[in-house]
Amino acid sequence: MPRSRRASSEPPAAARWRNRHGRGARGPVTGPHLPMLHNRIDLFDMTVAATADYLKGIWPAELEHVRFEVAAAPINAVGPDGVERWRVDQRERRIILFRVPIQRLSKLHRNDELHQRMLVESCVFRAVAELLGKDPWDLAPERFRHY
Repeated sequence: MPRSRRASSEPPAAARWRNRHGRGARGPVTGPHLPMLHNRIDLFDMTVAATADYLKGIWPAELEHVRFEVAAAPINAVGPDGVERWRVDQRERRIILFRVPIQRLSKLHRNDELHQRMLVESCVFRAVAELLGKDPWDLAPERFRHY
């Protein structure tokens, strides 16, 4: 059955869906009165930054020019020791933490926000210890005295 060539006065289906009930386009879920939503990537980045700032406060001279970076995953997915969780570049004074292997390949006995944050902090501590040539427990002995 042929269609008429008259222009329809009704907007296309997609435009009708977005302008339901004549209220206009949909707005953001959170307004100015609500805090922004956080996702896994934001929490990972904030944990790395907070832990790096903490360690820079304890070891200011040793970590003065160290750059902390976050990448999704290493380029070479599987190396001789398995999947890298972080990479330390002594020459450029740079630590790269790989978010996906840390989050997905670690076996946590309790998978909640606290244990995930502790896992990320431990990876930052171990990467900094590798850069400085120290034991991770020696980086902040006062922090772990109660254990």
